Amino acid sequence: MRAIRSVTGHGIPPAVTDAGLALLTIGGCLALPRIIPADDQVLHAPDTRWLVLVLLTAAPLAVHRRAPLVSLLITASAAATLQGLSYVPQVAGPQGTSIGPTYLAVAASVFLTAVRRGPWLTTVVAGVFVPLYALTEALLAPAGHRLAACATVVVLLLAAWAFGRLARARTAIRDEALERAAALEREQAANARAAVMHERARIARELHDIVAHNVSLMVVQTIAADRVQDRTPEKAHELHAAVEQTGRDTVTELRRLLDVLRTDEEEEEGRDPSKEPPQPTVDAVPSLVDSVRATGLDVAFAVSGTPIGLPAGTHLTAYRVVQEALTNTLKHAGPTRVRVHLVWEDRPERLTIRICDDGPAGPAPAPRDAAAVAPGAGHGLVGMRERIAAVGGTLHTGPRPGGGYCVHAVLDLS
Repeated sequence: MRAIRSVTGHGIPPAVTDAGLALLTIGGCLALPRIIPADDQVLHAPDTRWLVLVLLTAAPLAVHRRAPLVSLLITASAAATLQGLSYVPQVAGPQGTSIGPTYLAVAASVFLTAVRRGPWLTTVVAGVFVPLYALTEALLAPAGHRLAACATVVVLLLAAWAFGRLARARTAIRDEALERAAALEREQAANARAAVMHERARIARELHDIVAHNVSLMVVQTIAADRVQDRTPEKAHELHAAVEQTGRDTVTELRRLLDVLRTDEEEEEGRDPSKEPPQPTVDAVPSLVDSVRATGLDVAFAVSGTPIGLPAGTHLTAYRVVQEALTNTLKHAGPTRVRVHLVWEDRPERLTIRICDDGPAGPAPAPRDAAAVAPGAGHGLVGMRERIAAVGGTLHTGPRPGGGYCVHAVLDLS
């Protein structure tokens, strides 16, 4: 516990501190009959019962951090019993006040309790335990010294309690200051990351405009070169050279774009996005269906029409839609039957993706707008909508009238 470390030593675990305190107290109690004179009090010689009571006085300190209140009560009861059976001198004898290791053990237990427990319990210790223990010591003290014994115990234990509360308060203030500093540091780091991402987005938009312009220019130059190829070969050659140079410039800008958009993790790992494996396409959907079947899902897969060429982004979108839908079915409906149908249309050119399941066999599933959890998948239905909107498609999702759930996506390829 931090409060104990701040009082008993930096970096020392509380368990080690408590064990050392217990051993020190045991040693002091065992040497008590020799180091403290009994004056004219008649004390019993140490015996087996004395040894047991000494251990009960000091040993609970070793486990105080686990049960502070129980440890305090055992220590106080054993110390009072030692005094009541005349094994140790009274806290106030005929020759004045005498405080031995047994009373210091009680004070140490009060101190640790004040450090390790909240205000409610420590208030009970100060308001109930301390007066009761002081009254017990006063009753056990010799006649004529009871008031001194009571005052001595009250001062000793209240001082231990006050120091414990002070240590806890100082530790709480220190921890609060550390937490505020950590929160400020996290806020500054978040602001710095936000500023970096904002700057990256700005540069990416600028590069996007440049790349889009260059690609458009290449298209126009290529058309022009094709038209003048037969009439003016020299002019066509110049246009082809211009297309080549524009393409080189575009590749350079794309490389810069990848560098701008590279994440911090990729920079730390030294990864090059241009060397990453290719993204999955529609052709990989059968393999995806086979892998999902291995989880227990009964998937019926069908393709209609003649596939046509797709841009890379549309390929990836179609694959992710099937992946997200199958993941949601497996997550929310469990091992059920699902049908995946890809329909290629040529007039107009579009790809229709339909994934429907029969619903769970057991209790009602969780809402289907929860995020999918498949590796590499987006963010559930929200991710699907964003992907399809990015390629100009439409998405419809919802429960089926006869039970189950459907995902219907249309990707316009015209």
